Amino acid sequence: MEKSQDIDISDRRAVDALYRISTLSGNEQNPVIALQGILDEVISLFGASSASICLINADSDKLLIEMERGLSKESKGFELPIGVGITGWVALYGEPFLCSNVLEEEKYFQLDERVMAEMAAPLIEGGRTVGALNVDSLELNAFKENDLRLLVLMAKEASRVLENMWMVQQLRRKAEQLQTLVLVGQDMTGKREVSEVLRTITREALLLLDCKISAFFLYNEEEDLLHLHSLQDREGSRSFKESLRPSDSILGTSLRGNRQVQARDLLRTEEHHFVTLIREEGLHSMLVTPVVYEDKPIGVLSLYVDRSHRFNDDEQLIARALADLGAIAVQNARLYGRVFDSEESLRKSERLTTLGTLAAEIAHEIRNPLMVIRLLFDSLDLEQGEDEAKNKDLSVIREKLNHLEQIAGRILDFGKSREAFRKTFSLREIVKDAALLVRLKLEQCQVSLHINELPYDLFVFVDKGQIQQALLNLMLNALVAMPNGGELEIEASKTEGGKAQILVKDTGSGILEELQDKIFDSFLTGTTEGTGLGLSISKRILRAHDGNLDLLESGPQGTVFKITLPLTN
Repeated sequence: MEKSQDIDISDRRAVDALYRISTLSGNEQNPVIALQGILDEVISLFGASSASICLINADSDKLLIEMERGLSKESKGFELPIGVGITGWVALYGEPFLCSNVLEEEKYFQLDERVMAEMAAPLIEGGRTVGALNVDSLELNAFKENDLRLLVLMAKEASRVLENMWMVQQLRRKAEQLQTLVLVGQDMTGKREVSEVLRTITREALLLLDCKISAFFLYNEEEDLLHLHSLQDREGSRSFKESLRPSDSILGTSLRGNRQVQARDLLRTEEHHFVTLIREEGLHSMLVTPVVYEDKPIGVLSLYVDRSHRFNDDEQLIARALADLGAIAVQNARLYGRVFDSEESLRKSERLTTLGTLAAEIAHEIRNPLMVIRLLFDSLDLEQGEDEAKNKDLSVIREKLNHLEQIAGRILDFGKSREAFRKTFSLREIVKDAALLVRLKLEQCQVSLHINELPYDLFVFVDKGQIQQALLNLMLNALVAMPNGGELEIEASKTEGGKAQILVKDTGSGILEELQDKIFDSFLTGTTEGTGLGLSISKRILRAHDGNLDLLESGPQGTVFKITLPLTN
């Protein structure tokens, strides 16, 4: 505690008051009660009629009466411009001031006509003035110079108390914000719909940063447009449509520059989004944060408040963290959607392939006896020159036999049409793309995927979609065999015979020994959910590419499948 030679330290009341103020930070964690305690000590020590603690509002550059004792009801929530009145002058210049007779002081600003004397001392934190401690009296000449010096000491102690409490509050708030961000991240990882992700981001941004409105715009690269997908206020989600070009808005400046942008006064900017909403809701300031995933623009998170406000570093960091979490969650949700669509397409492809195979087999089986019937029919001299009706019937039979042969031929020819889709592809590309499609599925099943270093010089002439289908069948089957998690490994190499080889290894429960010789048969399945077509179709696909699919080994330690394909020259 500081001392002054001008203060009679024998005055135990003053010393005790200073001591009690200094201990408030250690004994009282509630800032309201602590501030009230400081003012009670000030009033008691100086015999004052009222006292107040005024703090500078950084957004409005005004003094706000944060806490008071004895002031009139009219003073509640009153804001005083810095520099106005004795308290405003002290806050502006950081110097104490004593007025024995307010009627003779031009600096005086009247809030209570009964006040006759006033003094104030600055509240200083970190070398800068943050407010003032003010004392009033209904009596003339109520305060002396020694009182002012003592008030300065009390203001210093009060500043220290406030600083400690603010630090504790900030740490608590940061801890709460960090915990919230962790929970938000956990929550969003489980969301599979982009709309759910966006609602979560805007809701949490609203709460964490005390905004009036939060919004999320998704960027459509093809259209070069920002589309509003989520808008929330304190009451919940709002229905609102908005689309704009990035070049027409601050939102686009943030997105294309990949930087946060603030606007302190939206009404004075030439902003082209939310024009009506900004006026109706009295929105004043805005913070825009770009949402980017691996340098690819996804959208923007924009936050609005109904006052002039500069978003500080902590607030910007929180908005950036939410945007980063949102970028990952949106990308995961989109990827999940692609995987789901791929799985659905795979199931449809399996059905179509099976139907096509069955149709070809049926057509082949029909064509052989049909040819025999046609030959026998042609060898028989059944025409009767005089019986026109019978000859007409024979002509109809011949026509229908021709028609049946044409149908069978078209079915058989249909199965040969996939060769048109074959091109030269890198085996590395095929494996990487297939692995990307099952990324979320792997996470859901708690299976880790290891892809060994893939050679760059392995090229195959294939229908890429069909080879990926075969590879996906193997990977999805492996996941079914590892319901409690496990490891999936893929490696590719060149065999001594000059072919490309892909090994798919899992740590699953293995295939029953009695089924291992039959796993490539159609409709054979070891589960209640499968169709029994995946492996059969995969083998047919690879054989159609002059390759093969083989089971190398299977047991309690896992299963290994081998894909072989001819390499291009």
